[in-house]
Amino acid sequence: PELEQMSLPACHAFSQFYIENKKLSCQLYQRSCDMFLGVPFNIASYSLLMHILGKVLDLTPRYFIHSLGDAHIYMNSVDQVKEQIKRTPRKLPQLKFPDINNLEDLKGLSLDDFVLEGYDPHPAIKAKMAI
Repeated sequence: PELEQMSLPACHAFSQFYIENKKLSCQLYQRSCDMFLGVPFNIASYSLLMHILGKVLDLTPRYFIHSLGDAHIYMNSVDQVKEQIKRTPRKLPQLKFPDINNLEDLKGLSLDDFVLEGYDPHPAIKAKMAI
């Protein structure tokens, strides 16, 4: 009902969670995919959601499957993408956060309670969001 109030309709349209052998997977379908700015954030946020739900449901996070509709790089991000692909990936960090037994437990947490141990990022690359 809010579509007329939005600049753009939501880019990530559907998510589905799947449980097999006490393991939780998430599949996300994203209809429009800004590969430089939006997709990395969507991967991180849905992966975090899968880990939170895994804690609540006592399940081990397994796969994050990302299905892309219109994947694109905007012209105002081309130089930043060229800089990004020159970089050598670094060792992946480990996500650590307190035990969560139900969704109500999230109310008592702050952003500082979610830690990426061993996170060693390259310097940020700035780009303007295209609308």
